[in-house]
Amino acid sequence: MQLAPSVTVDLHVSWSKAREVVAGLSDLPDDHEGFISDLTQPLLPDWSEEWLTLERERWDLMRQHALEVLAQEFGAARRYLAAIQTALSAIVVDPIREAAHHIIVEVHLAEGDSASALKRYRNYQTLLEREFDVAPSPRMADLLQKLLST
Repeated sequence: MQLAPSVTVDLHVSWSKAREVVAGLSDLPDDHEGFISDLTQPLLPDWSEEWLTLERERWDLMRQHALEVLAQEFGAARRYLAAIQTALSAIVVDPIREAAHHIIVEVHLAEGDSASALKRYRNYQTLLEREFDVAPSPRMADLLQKLLST
């Protein structure tokens, strides 16, 4: 049994978009909010079946990477609001993962907003210390070295 060819599955469409972003095959979307919304949807959140655990993890990793790549590309294109919104969406998927926090700090610094960059860094630092008793990576701290040493 299979679906008719005329039936689309939202997960398949979103997975395809995410794969294109990660592979560098797509242009930056003009409607970034709609695109990001597609990538922030969890897989069957109200279902508790055991077989979904691995599939959810696969989807979370794919959308996490796609959101991070997209946020970096928006930042490089100087579309700072879209970059920050996209990185924040990635943080919702995995608040502990450093890449999206790093992107936000970079974007704030590119905008000349050192106070917001420092605030983001310190919030992330506090989260890691509270949850795991670890510090952000040296790569993350290097972004703010001048600000932290003054």
